[in-house]
Amino acid sequence: MRAQNVVSAAGTSALMLAASAAAEQAVFHPTSLTAPFVEQFNENIADSRWTISRATKQTPVGDEIFSYVGQWEVEEPEVYPGIQGDRGLVLKTKAAHHAISTLFPEPIDPKGKPLVVQYEVKLQKGLECGGAYIKLLTEGEGGEGFRAGEDYTDKTPFTIMFGPDKCGSTNKVHFIFRHKNPITGEWEEKHLKNPPAPKITKTTALYTLIVNPDQTFEILINDESVKTGSLLEDFTPAVNPPKEIDDPEDFKPESWVDEAEIDDLEATKPADWDEDAPLMVTDTSATKPDDWLEDEPEYIPDPEAEKPEEWDDEEDGDWVPPMVPNPKCEEAAGCGPWVQPKIKNPDYKGKWTIPKIPNPAYKGVWAPAKISNPAYFEDLHPSDFTKIAGIGIELWTMTEDILFDNIFIGHDASQAKKFADETFHVKKPIEKEAEGSLEDEDLDHPNTLVDKIRLKVYEFIHLAGIDATSAVKQMPEVAAGLAAAAFTAIGMLLALFGLIGSAPTKVKQTTTVKKTPTTKAVAPVAPAGEEEKKALDEAGVPVPNPEVTNPEVRKRTTRSTKD
Repeated sequence: MRAQNVVSAAGTSALMLAASAAAEQAVFHPTSLTAPFVEQFNENIADSRWTISRATKQTPVGDEIFSYVGQWEVEEPEVYPGIQGDRGLVLKTKAAHHAISTLFPEPIDPKGKPLVVQYEVKLQKGLECGGAYIKLLTEGEGGEGFRAGEDYTDKTPFTIMFGPDKCGSTNKVHFIFRHKNPITGEWEEKHLKNPPAPKITKTTALYTLIVNPDQTFEILINDESVKTGSLLEDFTPAVNPPKEIDDPEDFKPESWVDEAEIDDLEATKPADWDEDAPLMVTDTSATKPDDWLEDEPEYIPDPEAEKPEEWDDEEDGDWVPPMVPNPKCEEAAGCGPWVQPKIKNPDYKGKWTIPKIPNPAYKGVWAPAKISNPAYFEDLHPSDFTKIAGIGIELWTMTEDILFDNIFIGHDASQAKKFADETFHVKKPIEKEAEGSLEDEDLDHPNTLVDKIRLKVYEFIHLAGIDATSAVKQMPEVAAGLAAAAFTAIGMLLALFGLIGSAPTKVKQTTTVKKTPTTKAVAPVAPAGEEEKKALDEAGVPVPNPEVTNPEVRKRTTRSTKD
C-alpha cells in the first residue's frame, strides 16, 4: 500500500473519530450571544438571581388559602438527556403550587421595537394537568420595579403570559397580554382567539413568541410557525372598545308589539277535513308481475356450508346450515307470497291547526338606542407594552419534573434563532434518537453528522491556529480523536516500511472526556459505521480504504510488502 493512502486513511479516521465523539458527546458551553435577558441556569438557585416565593395564594372558588410549597432545583434532565452538562430549572413537586421569579438588570421597554420571547420546556413525565408557561412581570408605574421575589403570587401584575397549558378540555399555548384603558385606567387581559395546541412530549420543546411594532405577531413551536395574526384583530376582548354602546337607560315600552304573526281567529276547519285518514293505503291498482316466483322462498340454506368437524350433535344439537339469499329471486321480480304494496294516501291531511296571518300591530324587533361610548378610545399601537421588570413562573401541576431552560428575552428574532441553533437544535436529534423517534426531517437540520464533521473539526483547527492549548481545553473530544488517529497512522506507516516487527502494531484508541461537577463521563465512542461513512462521503471527506481498517487485510498487505 502506498504511504499517501495510509496517511489519507489516517486523516479520514481522525475526522470520523472526532465527528463521532462530537456527535455522541455534546458538551454544554455557555452562549456568547447577548440580549437584554438570557438565562441558561448555570448556577444553583441559592447562588443565582432567582428567588423562590414563600407567599400564599387564595383560590377564586371557595376562598381556600394555599402556600407555595413546591420545590425547585437546577439540574440536568433525567429523561432523554441531550447536551452533557446542560442544566435547567426543574419543578420538582407533584400536586403543589410553585412560584419563582427573577428581575432583569434593567427593565425592558418594548415600545417601538420587536419583542422576542423564547424558552425551552421539557415535560419529562408528560403533562397530566397543569401549565408550563411563563409570565413577563410588569414594571411598577412609579419606576420602582418588581421587588417582591418572596411575595410573588398569581396576583402579581404581568405584561405577557406565554406558554403551554393542559388540563381537561384545556390544551393550548397561551398568549395573553394586559392592556390599560387610557380613559378609565382599568387593566384588562386580552386572550388570543383560537390558540395553537402545545407539544406534549418528553423531549424538549421550543416555544417562541415574536411581536412586531406593526401589531402583528407570530408563535413558533420547535422553530415552526403555528400561529400568526394581529393584536388588533385576534384577541378577545378587543383592544379598542366600540364607538357606540346600547343606552343602559333605554327600555322596551310595554305597548311594543314584537310578534310578527298571530292566529287567524276567523279560520275554521273545512267540513271535508278528515283528521283520521291514514298516511299510507294499499295500492289497489297494482298487479303481480309475471316473473314473480311465488313458490320460491326468499332465503335458502347455504349449499356450500359444511358442518364443522368439532360440532357435537348431542351437545350442540342438530346442525343447521346458515341461510343465504335465493339466487333465483335475484333474477326475478321477487319471491314468496305476493301482496299489493302501500302508497301515500292522496286524501291524507293530518291534524288541522289554526293558520297564522301577519300581525297588523307588529312594530319589529326592539333594540335599545345607541349612545356614544364614554369609555371609547383608539390605541393603534398595543405592541407598546408596559415596561417589563422580570420573569415569573407561577404554576400548579399534577405532573412533576417540568424543566425550563434557555430563556431569551430580546428584540432580535435572528439572535433568538442563533440561540436555538446552539441549544435546542443540538439536543433535539440526541433526545429523539434516545427516545427512538428520530425522523428523516431531523437529519436535514444544519446540526447533522455531516455538519458536525465540518463545524467541529474546522472550529478546532481555527482555535488551534490562535491558541493550541486553549483549543485542546475547549474541545478535548476532537483533540483526543485526532491524537488517537495520528498514533494509528504512525504505527501503520512504521509497519508498512518494515521499521517494526512483521505484524503491524496495534494502537489502542482512547477518548479523553473532560469531567466537571456537572458533566457525566461518556463511554469511548465506537468506530464509525456505514452511516458515518456515508455522511463523510457527502461531506467530501475520503472514505477509509478497507485494507487499512480491516486487520486481516493489513496482515496480508504487510506480508506481501516484505516479500
